[in-house]
Amino acid sequence: MEVAEVAARAAGENFPVGSVLFPRALRPHVRALYCYARLVDELGDAYDGDRLEALDELEAQVVLTFEGEPTWPVLRNVQPTVREFDLPREPFLRLIEANRMDQRIAEYETWDDVKHYCVHSADPCGRLVLGVLRKLGDPELVAASDSVCTGLQLVNFLQDVPRDLELGRIYLPREDRARFGDPALDRPSDELHDLLRFEAARAATLLRAGDLLRARIGGRLGRAVGLFARGGLAALEALEAANWDIFTQRPKPSRARLAREAALVLVR
Repeated sequence: MEVAEVAARAAGENFPVGSVLFPRALRPHVRALYCYARLVDELGDAYDGDRLEALDELEAQVVLTFEGEPTWPVLRNVQPTVREFDLPREPFLRLIEANRMDQRIAEYETWDDVKHYCVHSADPCGRLVLGVLRKLGDPELVAASDSVCTGLQLVNFLQDVPRDLELGRIYLPREDRARFGDPALDRPSDELHDLLRFEAARAATLLRAGDLLRARIGGRLGRAVGLFARGGLAALEALEAANWDIFTQRPKPSRARLAREAALVLVR
């Protein structure tokens, strides 16, 4: 896939939209990282051939990105960012491993199991952004970033229950589903609404770590990073406003709401 194709598929999503609030010199690097993450997901979710084989080929391209010259356009696009900021290899490989897990694991027993998945599927994105900000050596910021990214991933799980079912995946832990009567996930019910509220409260707690990121990084850049967490909280508000109806629509904050959040970043 070409870089432009990956970027076009991601148009309008929170991550690239938020990147416009970063200093101009950093935006191409943040977008290059996002294009890589988006490509991994495309191979894991939508590739028509052998997905595990494709992910293995991608891993080989990552190795070339760090040790030689990759041939895939998205990897050639991200290589200057890797070199300029001396980014670690592990987050790139963890994203691939998350998509391998998606090919092998249909559902998760406990919240700890889901968090382990998020360590691979979500947390690397935040760590790479911290790398571009040259903040990856700060353990407190890394921990806060991991919390926010896991929270954002959980929000996506709540929004995408029907879509994930179509892909043969369930990300809401079995232990939590049992706690609320093991509701069917393909139709609305009071029990499902209660389950979604419970998971939303968990996500909101995780997303509050964005306050620490904003304060510790400071200035407009800190507020820009904090905007990702605010976007997640806005998505939770949209879910609640829709009365947890995830079947007739994909509840998400309006563009106007996200624009207001971005405007607050610019003026504060």
